[in-house]
Amino acid sequence: MKIVRYQDPAGNIHHGAEQADGTVRRIEGDIYGSHQVTAGNATVAKLLAPVVPLQIIGIGLNYRQHAVESGMKIPESPVVFFKGLNTLQNPGDPILLPTRLPSEEVDYECELAVLIGRTGKNIPKARALEYVLGYTCANDVSARDWQIRRCGGQWSRGKTFDTFCPIGPRLVTADEIPNPNALQIATHLSGTTVQNWNTSDMIFDVPTLIEFLSASTTLLAGTLILTGTPQGVGMATKPTPRWLKAGDEVTIEVEKIGRLTNPVGLEPA
Repeated sequence: MKIVRYQDPAGNIHHGAEQADGTVRRIEGDIYGSHQVTAGNATVAKLLAPVVPLQIIGIGLNYRQHAVESGMKIPESPVVFFKGLNTLQNPGDPILLPTRLPSEEVDYECELAVLIGRTGKNIPKARALEYVLGYTCANDVSARDWQIRRCGGQWSRGKTFDTFCPIGPRLVTADEIPNPNALQIATHLSGTTVQNWNTSDMIFDVPTLIEFLSASTTLLAGTLILTGTPQGVGMATKPTPRWLKAGDEVTIEVEKIGRLTNPVGLEPA
């Protein structure tokens, strides 16, 4: 099933099941538990991020070729950071470059996002995908100056400005993607393809990440895991880095999920 989240003309927010023809049928109940798809088409006034996660966990340096372009060693275990829930952004709404705490080095990162559907702890790799509700596209927008040179090397400040985690446009349930590590993934920046690779290049595949994140730790239903980005980020562009600027448009594309597009603007004064 392809799950969307939307606002109706009265301003009420619902989940819906997207049909093959693009129409949407309202979902009644809990997408994590008992629910049903109603008959008849819903009226979608605005498409929203497909879920509001309980928490957002990011994984850094998880593609071999991205580690190479970054000049960093292949990590021995997953590199983990957190993004605040304030970073969540809807499809079509702008990524806002920070101006109060300014950054001149804001970067794009196409990522496969994994939504955990049921709570677990010490989940074995062999059963890890049983805990996945579905997958969506994500853009792990990153202010590289605040991520790398400032804040003592702690990544979260540079990754947790408002609007720095667009996701969507839909959540595709796990039954439709039996192997999340066999998907083409790309970024198109203002009409130019800047990232184009495959999730098979992950250093730690999705089951391994779930096993690691749940080890001695309760992994809560509603957790969204961003699984890393392939090579081609703006920071590594030669001879001059390609940072996001107002007026750009970023599209993240993941096979079997679709395209997530956001314009880029400036944080209002």
